[in-house]
Amino acid sequence: MPLIPEEPQIHESAQGPRVTPAAGRTAQTPRPVPGPRPAAVPRPGRPGPGPARPTPPAQRSHGSVAQTPPPEPPRPAGPQIQLIPAPADGALDAADEAVDLLLDSGRAPGDILVLTTGEPHPWAAHELTFGEAAYWAQHDARDDVFYADAATVARASARPVVVVAVNAEEADGAAPRTLPLALARAEVLLVVCGEPQRVNEALGAGV
Repeated sequence: MPLIPEEPQIHESAQGPRVTPAAGRTAQTPRPVPGPRPAAVPRPGRPGPGPARPTPPAQRSHGSVAQTPPPEPPRPAGPQIQLIPAPADGALDAADEAVDLLLDSGRAPGDILVLTTGEPHPWAAHELTFGEAAYWAQHDARDDVFYADAATVARASARPVVVVAVNAEEADGAAPRTLPLALARAEVLLVVCGEPQRVNEALGAGV
């Protein structure tokens, strides 16, 4: 049986060179179909207009320099905890001294929240005589050190530094309730003034 020669396949003539966009890049807006072009003004020192040349894909460096950005430094898991040993009847004075040291070191007054587990701080007791609305308005303004007690700690918002005076008796049980809430509201530093054993038991970790 005689072999029939294969007919040559007919390809559509290309209308000029085509540029395949590089992998991973967004394809450019399609150009119109080439047609008669007006004569372009040649640039000095360059030949006149000719067929368009495809833009070569950008070359990627294969050197030893890493292409990925360096990893970010690990962030601390929580605020730093500082313990100032003090008995229950001296915790409030220790807390006041801690606030003075923080202010002297350059900490802004609005960055500090002071909590008490027992009797409220004298400042809080005085401000509450003007009504709770005025009292909590100062809290929301964040212009000065704010003092709150264990009964209202849940309403206090987070601040960079929280100072806790464990000034209640051990049988009161306020420290185990207040210290975890204080830790959750301290963004950078938690200062606890109290008996070390009670503080460690309340926070569940050695401080």
